[in-house]
Order: sequence, then structure tokens, then C-alpha cells
Amino acid sequence: MGELEDAVMTRVWKWNRPVTVREVLEDLQKERSIAYTTVMTVLDNLHQKGWVRREAEGRAYRYEAVSTRAAYAAALMNDAWSQSDNPAAALVAFFGMMSDEQRQALTDAVRIVQLPETAEPGDNPHQNPDQNPDQNPGSAEGPPGR
Repeated sequence: MGELEDAVMTRVWKWNRPVTVREVLEDLQKERSIAYTTVMTVLDNLHQKGWVRREAEGRAYRYEAVSTRAAYAAALMNDAWSQSDNPAAALVAFFGMMSDEQRQALTDAVRIVQLPETAEPGDNPHQNPDQNPDQNPGSAEGPPGR
């Protein structure tokens, strides 16, 4: 996604509702000089690429994101990783670039992915099912990342 496409999608994701070209244009014009037709073309391109869906409203369209920014970021990471000739080395290099906060988010994400299918988020997978949560020494830790 190009820089202008990202600027437009940032607004669509942030507002989390169907938007018009005019709304995006007015917000972008707070930062740069840009034409209505440029924004219309960018939104049309994003529609062609499958990032937004559109619905006619009079003579114009309302555009809405097809997926979340998180899903977009995940797709970018997956694409970059799959193109590596040494995926393990790529991961090591990527992890080395992470801040402590990002590494904690990664740890939390891995923990969530590894939960048994029957567990609800927030359940402690290490707790004995016959054990009262108050008896589990690990239950006082609170939610991940706190």
C-alpha cells in the first residue's frame, strides 16, 4: 500500500464506519493540499484491491474497510516472512528490532494462540480444572501485560 493509500486507509480504519470521499478529503486537507479527484481515485484503487467495499449513495459512494488494520499488518508480516530464504533468521532479526513492549505483546499473543480451543480468553491454561482459582498460585498475576 502506498503512502497516500495508507493515509486514506488510516482514516477509514480510525473512523470505523462508511465514509465519503468528501470526508476523507476534508481531513487530508488539514495536512496537505490534495484534490477531490485524487482522493476519489485512491478510494477506487483501494476498492479494486479489495481493501474497501463501497455502496452507492445518490451520485457518490460510501466506502468501508473490509478488514482491520491489524489484519493488514499481519498480512504484511506474513508476506515478508514467506519471501525470506531463511525464515528463522528473519524472525530472529525481527525480534531483535522489537521494543520491550512489543516483545511483551508478542509473548501475550503466543500465549493466546496456544490456549486450548475450549478455553476462553483470560482462562489460565495451567490451572487444574478441579482446582479452585483461589488455590492456583499463578491466578493472582492478572491479565497479560499488566
